[in-house]
Amino acid sequence: MVKYYTRACNFYYGQISKDKINKKKSLPLNGNKLISFDSIELITRKKKRLIKIKNIKSLRSNVKKKILKDLKEITKIKKIKKIKFKPFPLLMGILNVTPDSFSDGGKYLKSKSANRQINKLKKEGAEIIDIGGESTRPNSNTIDDNIEWNRVKSKIKYAKKNGIFVSLDTRKSLVLKNSLPLKVNMLNDVSGLNFDDKMISILKKSKIPFVLHHMQGTPKTMQKNPKYKNVTLDIYDFFEKKLKSIRANKINHNNIILDPGIGFGKNLKHNITLLNQISIFHSLGFPVMLGISKKKFIKDIAGTNDSKYRAGGTASSSIHSLMQGVQILRVHDVNEIKQSIKVFSKIIFNK
Repeated sequence: MVKYYTRACNFYYGQISKDKINKKKSLPLNGNKLISFDSIELITRKKKRLIKIKNIKSLRSNVKKKILKDLKEITKIKKIKKIKFKPFPLLMGILNVTPDSFSDGGKYLKSKSANRQINKLKKEGAEIIDIGGESTRPNSNTIDDNIEWNRVKSKIKYAKKNGIFVSLDTRKSLVLKNSLPLKVNMLNDVSGLNFDDKMISILKKSKIPFVLHHMQGTPKTMQKNPKYKNVTLDIYDFFEKKLKSIRANKINHNNIILDPGIGFGKNLKHNITLLNQISIFHSLGFPVMLGISKKKFIKDIAGTNDSKYRAGGTASSSIHSLMQGVQILRVHDVNEIKQSIKVFSKIIFNK
């Protein structure tokens, strides 16, 4: 049986979008009237077909049924417990409490520097701060659970004391379990809940929101010749299968965020394809997050290797993500990305 996928495309923005929606010529993306679309790309493993929304009714019944089901998910307002989405992406500030992260390893290991960075990220406009004590850069090694916990615990305490919405960046059930009494708000497990089989049961009991992330392989192996039949559809299928498993494990809430994992087991072509086709994931019915900050694909395109000088590439890919309806961006340079989004949103959305 042929499997069909639906990707929203041909977007309108700002007042033009509102006018199109009022005239019933386009549909709102994620319930946001400032971004709408009037076409979908109907995709199979063998071909693609661009279809105007107005022409869907003329399709054969099984295809029409599939598209209408997907359109319901694409157009609905996405909600996460205690997170209020806006017409433009929320920013998740990054706090790497590690000696070896690719961009800022060693800078925030000590509590004094980490606390200063937490205050800075909050002041610059980070709605979420993602705190992690283990580097998952390419070729990194797994560290001991207790070492990771000891790195993050004081930083989580400080962030919560200062009213921060804290995302915990960990693959380890021990670290998550220890963090729950500190009122951590969300889990960001880059392994897609595959590293530690105890993670699911803790999520089931705690009922906290979590990011469902895609990674091919492990940090140690993920960049050793990653391969896909079709990177976008393979990751879409991964999400579908994983969501089914999550439901089978009695996690019935919808506080789930999807992250296709830019740079996690992907080469330049894979990353660019995903960014180009990112709107396909809206049809799964959950908010979409991207971690694009200072990633290697920027260096591959720009030819500048120093990760300190990738803010421009991060900003441009952030604007593209905004235009595709991505709801959360995980970034290092909150001030610069916030500024670029503010200026762009004023021009396009008058917001």
